[in-house]
Amino acid sequence: MSFSDRLLHFLTKFPSPPPLPDGVTAFSPYQEPTPRALFRQFAQQYYTGDQPRIALLGINPGRLGNGRTGIAFTDPVALAAWGIANELPRRREPSSEFIQAVVEAMGGPAAFYQHFFLGSLYPLVLLRNELNYNFYDSPAVTAALWPSIQHGLQQQVHEVGLARHAAICLGRRNGLYFNRLNEELQLFDQIHVLDHPRYLMQYKRKHLAENVARYVQVLRSIRNEELADAAPHICASPAAPPA
Repeated sequence: MSFSDRLLHFLTKFPSPPPLPDGVTAFSPYQEPTPRALFRQFAQQYYTGDQPRIALLGINPGRLGNGRTGIAFTDPVALAAWGIANELPRRREPSSEFIQAVVEAMGGPAAFYQHFFLGSLYPLVLLRNELNYNFYDSPAVTAALWPSIQHGLQQQVHEVGLARHAAICLGRRNGLYFNRLNEELQLFDQIHVLDHPRYLMQYKRKHLAENVARYVQVLRSIRNEELADAAPHICASPAAPPA
């Protein structure tokens, strides 16, 4: 089974939680026809092969990017730029703008997604009063979702297939919870924490080029570690017999 098939199975089968505290609701984009179909097309184009991917994990999806397209940190404009035609409203999502710049700097989507996976610690959209909500915004919500977050991360590593030598956490506050999860579950050798794309676009937009370069530096370093680790396991061709 390919990485795309494993990932699609994980996302479409991920269960909705029981009723959450504080008026928070959850929904899965992958139970909706349009985002599910767009994600399937995207995954079959870019998540080819069965090799593990290095994870870049955010908090939980937002309603305007992943909630519409099915692809993390990818709004309808970015999705169209990657060759996936869609009729969704052309409203930009700041995090998607930043990630699109990073992907382009890494050589484009075909090169990027062969090595990296963009996702979330909790894969369902959370809303309160129809606005995006983070799983850590309320201790009660965090506690209610924690077992699902633990189980979902284990599934992403063991069943979907994530690289174990390192993972990238998107968001400093998110990093507190990602590191806690990793201490409990011992899934990754290292967690690299980067500023969240939305934070960078909202407060540091004038330094866009420098922030994209910082992402690229970290991603390339981790990718090169993976390639170096894999190199000794590649069998050399047998030497030609003497003439």
